[in-house]
Amino acid sequence: MKLCRSLAVAAAVAVTAPVALFTAGPALAAGTPAAQTQHQPTYAELEKAAADAEKAYEKAVAAEAEGRKKLEATLDSLDSDTHPLKAATITADRAAKEAAGAEDAAEKAVADAEAALEAAGSDTEKAEAQQALDAAEADLAKAVEARQQADAAAKAARTALDDARVAAVREYGAVKDTLEKARETKEAAEAALATAEECVRENGLTSLAVGLPSEVVAGTTVDFTLRVTNGTRRTLAVDPLVFFHADSEGRGEKNPLEVQWSNGSGWRTLNGSEPEHIARIDTMKPGEQSEVKLRMKVDSAARAADAFALFAGDASDAYRPCVLGPMKRYDFTLLPAGSKPGPVDEAEPGRPGEDDDKRPVTAEPGKGTGAGTGPSAQGGASRQAATGTGAGGSLAATGTSSAMAPLALTSAVTVALGAGAVLTLRRRKAADNA
Repeated sequence: MKLCRSLAVAAAVAVTAPVALFTAGPALAAGTPAAQTQHQPTYAELEKAAADAEKAYEKAVAAEAEGRKKLEATLDSLDSDTHPLKAATITADRAAKEAAGAEDAAEKAVADAEAALEAAGSDTEKAEAQQALDAAEADLAKAVEARQQADAAAKAARTALDDARVAAVREYGAVKDTLEKARETKEAAEAALATAEECVRENGLTSLAVGLPSEVVAGTTVDFTLRVTNGTRRTLAVDPLVFFHADSEGRGEKNPLEVQWSNGSGWRTLNGSEPEHIARIDTMKPGEQSEVKLRMKVDSAARAADAFALFAGDASDAYRPCVLGPMKRYDFTLLPAGSKPGPVDEAEPGRPGEDDDKRPVTAEPGKGTGAGTGPSAQGGASRQAATGTGAGGSLAATGTSSAMAPLALTSAVTVALGAGAVLTLRRRKAADNA
């Protein structure tokens, strides 16, 4: 029986331990200043709190099962005639019944003596009858006192038995209360963790292409830069997301675009069939900028076609595993080999529409990011202070759109290859880091 008590105590202690971490809730909205988040539990703390609450709940479940067995055994024992309290009750009830019978007999003796006194004729008979009546009344008084004492003893015995039953039920009730509190704590911890896992939008986390032309001739190579800016007030781990697609691509056809990025010591080629995370930036402080060198080769046999590139920043911080910058779309045109377009302007980032972007939960803080994740671009990516790109700056002003709608691109092909690929990548990323 001590096991039940010890489990209940352990569960109660474990239940109360993580409460302070999530009673206030994460409540970390996009753009929340770092000074306001420092008092919030980190994601790692929320994970630990949820794990501790789960363990406490499991202990409480075990304690409740043990407590229920103990209660049933105690009640069965108390109902047994061999239990001291039950035996005392049986004995006391028997004594009270006998005392009541003795009182009844004494009352009858008094009544008989009174009748004899009334029937007495001579003075001698009356005197003897009076003596008999006095003796019967004295015996009755003793019988009444004895019956009262027996009743009190029987009541005390029954009370002791009832108290033992109540004590057993209360002990089980305390264990059950601990289980209920453990369940509530577990659910609160899980809810706090789930809230922290929900993606938050940070318009200040921008990923912009610099030097990507609006027209590219087949058979040529263009160099450009992906500039990632942390215009937020958070220190982030950032995974730039890139994707290129030409509308001329059909099922089974060769991708006319070959895109590579520099990791500082060499070039890595994108697979071209789906979005990829490149050049992970493990620590990006507020106001920092990082640039990744890219180059795009267009196959000399490429036909004239519209093409586009998608750029975004998937990130995390100590408080949220899923921080998303706005996705930017750059439309450009592929021209046949030998074309002479003359001076070409840079492709401009398109303003996202209502149904432009959907990203499910991404990775945990500090973890890898699935396909396309390579060495950190420490060598190939230059980092400098960002200017004019804060949460209210011009780069953030383009905003972002609903997190619940799929990419709405210009054709059924681009929808299938663009949005579908983006969603697949992020789902895989979430699964890889679960």
